Amino acid sequence: MKTTDIAAAGIAVVAAATLTGCGASGAAEASCTNEILQPDATQVSVWAWYPAFEQVVDLFNQTHDDVQICWTNAGQGNDEYTKFSTSIESGSGAPDVIMLEAEVLSSFSIRDALVNLSEYGAGEVEANYTDGAWKDVSSGDAVYAIPVDGGPMGMLYRQDILDQYGILPPTTWAEFADAAQKLKDAGAPGVLANFPPNGRAFTQALFAQAGSKPFTYDNSAPTEVGIDVDDEGSKDVLAYWQDLTSKGLVATDEAFTADYNTKLVDGTYAIYVAAAWGPGYLQGLEGSDEGARWRAAPIPQWDTANPVQVNWGGSTFAVTSQAEDKEAAATVAKEVFGTEEAWKIGIEEAALFPLWKPVLESDYFRDLEAPFFGGQQINKEVFLPAASGYSGFTFSPFQNYAYDQLQQQVTAVTVDGSKDASTALDDLQATLEQYATEQGFTLK
Repeated sequence: MKTTDIAAAGIAVVAAATLTGCGASGAAEASCTNEILQPDATQVSVWAWYPAFEQVVDLFNQTHDDVQICWTNAGQGNDEYTKFSTSIESGSGAPDVIMLEAEVLSSFSIRDALVNLSEYGAGEVEANYTDGAWKDVSSGDAVYAIPVDGGPMGMLYRQDILDQYGILPPTTWAEFADAAQKLKDAGAPGVLANFPPNGRAFTQALFAQAGSKPFTYDNSAPTEVGIDVDDEGSKDVLAYWQDLTSKGLVATDEAFTADYNTKLVDGTYAIYVAAAWGPGYLQGLEGSDEGARWRAAPIPQWDTANPVQVNWGGSTFAVTSQAEDKEAAATVAKEVFGTEEAWKIGIEEAALFPLWKPVLESDYFRDLEAPFFGGQQINKEVFLPAASGYSGFTFSPFQNYAYDQLQQQVTAVTVDGSKDASTALDDLQATLEQYATEQGFTLK
């Protein structure tokens, strides 16, 4: 999804969906940020916050005589989602096409706010995306968005710091814990890494690496949901981080704050467990290029003989139910990032990780050298293998509420120390089951 900001980090929020909602027709009333090149063509309004997106819009409008994009940045993440929610309730004011993170698609589709794109040629482009990327935008036979970018996870590390203390980049989580202890024993001024209590999607991705499948949900049965957040794998992962945080081996700073950003670049954290958009985020921070030697490596594994790849974040283009010309809107969703030229802008100007296979699998993308990482081919060595191993994920129709509750429990475990991992996730299970029932869902 992602961009180089907090919303790109996959932690943007949206009001929890209920089982009722309204869909209506009518395009968003907004002036275009960009120039319309063909005034007589059908205009499709788009909300999106991608960096350098105006260049992509201009390219689309230059190459399409019959359809033109009218683009507006309606805010990032929650700012945009709040406006969209308001338009859903009022029945007007939504754009024709909207950028949404994959994790919130179910929260809006359950409100009849999104168009099923399988009726508008989505199947014609399915082969251009990985199975995992397509699963993230699908529910049963319905397709609610077209994938754009993703966040396969890896590990960014300060080679200069690890070398100073004789530490090799960890390949397993056991080695990660040993490295954290070694760094502390050596009297290093910083810590190995940070485990943010507001990690939300980050935390869930780490749980997924240990086998967590927290939700079962299919829009074909929209009032039914399965909840399994107290599985043993998740408890083991949270207990692992509880051990590290209780010993002071890793920090528990809130992510994406000014203090967190400072610590990312000043050497307080020797390792940044990140998604593929992380290098772009890191490079955009003030002072990030001052003497540090950053490198990238695969995310540590629980079992190197059976590696599990996970994803943190990912954005899409969906067509809203208020779109006046749904066919034209679907064309925009499918084609705006459907060329190599558009993707070179997204990669080189916006640090996006493509889910469009013609570029994802190209020699150009595979062999790109990252100057910030000493010329390392981070796509080839780290993020492409991670992306190829990602099989997709199912989110709940009230994902923001679930993340809010997860954050509270993680804080109780790693910051307050008031609960152990097992109790916290048992409490999370009970809370989510109660909430789902109160909202009218039937538990599977």
